[in-house]
Amino acid sequence: MPDPMDVEVEGTANEPLDEALYSRQLYVMGKEAMAKMTTCDVLFVGVSGLGIEIAKNVVLAGVRSVTLYDPEPARIEDLGSRFFLGPGDVGKPRSESCAKNLAELNNYVKVSVHEGELSPEFVGKHTVVCVTGQKLSVTRELNSVCHPKGIPMVVADCLGIMASIFCDFGEGFTVVDTTGEEPLNVLCSSITKDAAGGLVTTHDENRHGFEDGDYVTFSEVQGMTELNGLAPVPIKVTGPYSFQICDTSTFGDYLGGGYAHQVKQPKTISHKALDQALMDPSFLMSDFAKFDRPMQLHVLVQALSLFRDENSGKLPTPGNRAHIARAVALCREQNAKLKEPVELDEALLSTLASASAGEIAPMTAFIGGIAAQEVLKAASSKFMPIDQFFYFDATEALPYKLDALPPEGEVAPAGTRYDGMVAVFGKTLVAKLMRERYLLVGAGAIGCEMLKNWALMGLGAGEGGMVLVTDPDNIEKSNLNRQFLFRPWDVTKPKSVCAAAKVREMNPEVRIDAHTNKVGDDTEHIYNDDLMESLTGICNALDNVHARLYMDSRAVYYKKPLLESGTLGTKGNVQVVVPNLTESYASSRDPPEKSIPVCTLKNFPNQIEHTIQWARDVFEGLFKQGAEDANAYLSQADFLEKLEQQPGVRRPTLQQLHSNLVADRPRTLEDCVAWARMRFEEHYNNTIQQLLFNFPVDMVTSSGTPFWSGPKRAPTPLAFDPEDPLHLDFVVSAANLRAAMYGLKGSVDPRFFKKAAANVMVPKFQPKRGVKIKADENDNTTEGIDDDDAECERLIKDLPTSSQLAGFRLTPVEFEKDDDTNFHVAFINAASNLRARNYKIAEADALRTKQIAGKIIPAIATTTALVTGLVCIELMKLVCGNKTIEDYKNGFANLALPFFAFSEPMAAPKIKMGKSGAEWTLWDRFEVNEGRDLTLKEFIQYFAEKHRLEVTMISSGVSIVYSFFTAKSKLAERMPMPMSQLVTSVSKTELPPGSNYLTFELCCNDVDDDEEVDVPAVKYRYRKY
Repeated sequence: MPDPMDVEVEGTANEPLDEALYSRQLYVMGKEAMAKMTTCDVLFVGVSGLGIEIAKNVVLAGVRSVTLYDPEPARIEDLGSRFFLGPGDVGKPRSESCAKNLAELNNYVKVSVHEGELSPEFVGKHTVVCVTGQKLSVTRELNSVCHPKGIPMVVADCLGIMASIFCDFGEGFTVVDTTGEEPLNVLCSSITKDAAGGLVTTHDENRHGFEDGDYVTFSEVQGMTELNGLAPVPIKVTGPYSFQICDTSTFGDYLGGGYAHQVKQPKTISHKALDQALMDPSFLMSDFAKFDRPMQLHVLVQALSLFRDENSGKLPTPGNRAHIARAVALCREQNAKLKEPVELDEALLSTLASASAGEIAPMTAFIGGIAAQEVLKAASSKFMPIDQFFYFDATEALPYKLDALPPEGEVAPAGTRYDGMVAVFGKTLVAKLMRERYLLVGAGAIGCEMLKNWALMGLGAGEGGMVLVTDPDNIEKSNLNRQFLFRPWDVTKPKSVCAAAKVREMNPEVRIDAHTNKVGDDTEHIYNDDLMESLTGICNALDNVHARLYMDSRAVYYKKPLLESGTLGTKGNVQVVVPNLTESYASSRDPPEKSIPVCTLKNFPNQIEHTIQWARDVFEGLFKQGAEDANAYLSQADFLEKLEQQPGVRRPTLQQLHSNLVADRPRTLEDCVAWARMRFEEHYNNTIQQLLFNFPVDMVTSSGTPFWSGPKRAPTPLAFDPEDPLHLDFVVSAANLRAAMYGLKGSVDPRFFKKAAANVMVPKFQPKRGVKIKADENDNTTEGIDDDDAECERLIKDLPTSSQLAGFRLTPVEFEKDDDTNFHVAFINAASNLRARNYKIAEADALRTKQIAGKIIPAIATTTALVTGLVCIELMKLVCGNKTIEDYKNGFANLALPFFAFSEPMAAPKIKMGKSGAEWTLWDRFEVNEGRDLTLKEFIQYFAEKHRLEVTMISSGVSIVYSFFTAKSKLAERMPMPMSQLVTSVSKTELPPGSNYLTFELCCNDVDDDEEVDVPAVKYRYRKY
């Protein structure tokens, strides 16, 4: 047997993880799982479109090696699903053609091609085996090798508009973390002594979130100290704020405090071998509305394999009635062999068999994301595997009904790259798809996957078709782990431009244009009425709610379908917004993020999230806001006058100005070190001493309870120690950031910083009387000291004038989380962990700090692939154009559990216009186009005559252009004015040159009964009639 042919080899498993590359994935998988993955060798048998999709996701994730086996020559139709193949690869072995491009995705993964037969010895060398596009006989043979050796095996197939996954992880596979969720920690308020199990009541700020059978440990419990350090104990939930633990009758009396910490428990699972599982299958449901489908699809997949055995490995020719009939007959035979035969829907099976030869990008992306995560579960022992079969179909996307097969000529192959799409959707619909004009907003992770799918599908590849992608961001190293269109040499280049270039490589027929604009009010002159009206749809690939809401409003205004999706680690969701049919994205909103109370941040933190947010705020104040205030003082003559009107911030702003421009203005790096050393003393010693002076450790409240109890943790001042790495990290990072503000050269030499810090004279701190500190959020105390005005005047007197510092400016430091050399995260990590030491809170590593401070969304390529596949299925339904609301599917998935849920979109709510008027929804407008620009008088008459409405008020944006209470003289002046002139006159702004419409909001009364009526907005055409 020949050795594998190495295509590209980079990196070794012994190298430390590249956190800059894998940062977003590390937040999902964790370091232990990632480290285990880097020792994993994956064998791919079959490089179908699905196979290369799975391999792409696995290589991006960072296993040790990937070996490809598929000696079959590439065919022209393969270009419709294999994104690493080009026309020049037709006729060459599939695996060889794909390997080089696959290797470029991750330099740490060895990619090779195996030539020759698959011997049991060769297969047995691998950690995981993934099989795609193979006959059942081949899969059985491989499983007979893998199952006895405990080698996890993932089998996946895409057969037209249906797909399947089978997992066999052996008979004793241990999952170390079944959900991937962060372990919960709750504050205890009471624990009873009870032989039947002590009852733990938690603090009533938050529900505990535990479930029956969870395990917990305890720490910091006072009185009942036997719980501290006790081995994990199982719990029984008795309520949202209570749970029962072990026998506590012999423990000491509970006095107060304590935390319960959830402890994840490993779970061992056993899978049946393939032959046994085929006869006695267990299913993971993909769609609960299709409860009868899994068993029928189970029968069909086996029947199609038998059909391939009879027909030289080929699936039924699309539309061929004889082939379809034979496939259905084989279904009957297979069904009869089951212990409990099922009722077969032969119309369904005929439709699925007819399209089974077509491998299409929407299905390979969806199934490829799921199957790749199963491979990674086997490689990492993290997250729960599928048990054991998963079937999925999307027959709602087909342009014909299940009981009416399309004409053979409509779906027959024509020897083009689109044959797979034609086999499923027919030539007519594919031609329509190629003429579609879509705006894609965002070229990040979702955007890259979407563009890949569209290139393979042929979206925008026909006459009049177009893809317009816009993204203002440039490529960063951390993007390469999941934004697979980009390579290391693309870093710093525009995302949209590079992505568009890759699309042209995949499919030169696609007409794609790349913009680097941010969508919003500022770019409406670019994305104007003419452009937006020319689109057939909008697809969001965004990572923030604000931009999503904006694009949603544009979609509703222009009545364009909107495809919306998002991911969060292993979770993904898809929403389809259909004009005149469904609600919009803005119709339902997630609850706002819970904010941390200010007094908790300032004085009473009890979680690492509190100290990280505090450190982030300190960073902004010291290195950004302070510099901006100094520059504003030096450039704005009325700065001090404006500041006087802000009593709450006046004194601290003047203190920082004085420090930055007078007292602590540095001339050398040594000066910056001295400043940093003093900041250490201020934050971690002096402030803590003052807090304990105001609220002594033994203080009790008016109710007799200790002040420092419940969520309040009594702090301890820190004494600076230059030999403590964390102390030194703070000084090094703070001094370098200070130097950057003043244009001074920095350093990383620890000896320099230790020596400079040791030379700083630190005055002894004496707590002050009269300093006011809020005890909690309900405390109305005004914080500070009583002599604010006098101190402010003294500080102002000492400040230099702008003329004395002519030309001098500071450089504000903008927080950048992904540059590990700029000291930004280093400062926040040190500042946060020092504060955590003050309050005896468990410290965080730099990776965790970066995530919280940078508000990084955990992300992995598998979830991204999954959601874009689902989006493209909904896209095909939109292209069909004749679908009901029941045909569309909003989707949610959690790959960790795994769990999938689909539901029809919510219908757009209807609003009644008056007591007996027509109903309208968010999609409705009064469309006013009279072929000219109406005067205000004519506009009011139009609604009175045509809609029996008395207009009492008209607004455009924030400007009221007409109201019944407007002065008569002003009304007389406005009535003869054209509406466009009226708007410019009242708003004092010019109308954009690319705008053809004005939007008006009306207040109206019914002419007949004088009752106020809710009415939709007015879309008024004043140009290009």
